[in-house]
Amino acid sequence: MPRLLLLLAIAAVLYILYVRARSLPPHKRKAQYIKLGLAAVAIVVLFLTLTGRMHWVGAALTGLLVAGRQLLPLLIRLFPMLSSLRNSSTSAGQGRQSTVDSAVLRMHLDHDSGKLSGEVLTGPFKDWRLDELDRTQLESLLQYCRQEDSDSVQLLDSYLQQRFPGETDFGHQGSRPPPHSQSGLSRSEALAILGLGDEATDDDIVAAHRSLMQKLHPDRGGNHYLAAKVNEAKDFLLG
Repeated sequence: MPRLLLLLAIAAVLYILYVRARSLPPHKRKAQYIKLGLAAVAIVVLFLTLTGRMHWVGAALTGLLVAGRQLLPLLIRLFPMLSSLRNSSTSAGQGRQSTVDSAVLRMHLDHDSGKLSGEVLTGPFKDWRLDELDRTQLESLLQYCRQEDSDSVQLLDSYLQQRFPGETDFGHQGSRPPPHSQSGLSRSEALAILGLGDEATDDDIVAAHRSLMQKLHPDRGGNHYLAAKVNEAKDFLLG
């Protein structure tokens, strides 16, 4: 009976952890499922070892595999060479992109394709990527942005215009330029908007601004809000 109660308790804990994993954004679920799977394997192996159904060597090897999987992120951080190799392979296929932050959203614009992507920074969909949200969820997020932050509404509206071209059911708010931001920019924020690094020169700033405005200028069917942010970033950096 004690053994059965222990197994039931373990099963209950694993189920609770599974339910929590399902509530995470899709891009984070895989890692949690792997952790749950490793934990389940470790528990089974421990149970078989304690009941004499598995040799201790097999249990030790399983424990090493589980520990190795859990310690891998730490090892990467401890060895700069491994970390740099991972970062270079990740960024190899990525072009330059601009990043704009608001109170609720972080939006990215790919300079080559013009595609918008982003993630939610706070609220009921915190840590979710916009591409992971369906239409109903995006409508709920839009309502939240309207309650919290006007800049976030403008950013999300830009994304919705691109993802659902020609649709106005969301309550389009991009027909007029937004008022000039009074919050101010830091140099790092302005560089991120233009997709530049710290070493950017004035010529780099002008070139990046020109390239982005070709995609974003309202006269070319672009977006008022993002165009205004790009102009603001250029003006700030060039003084």
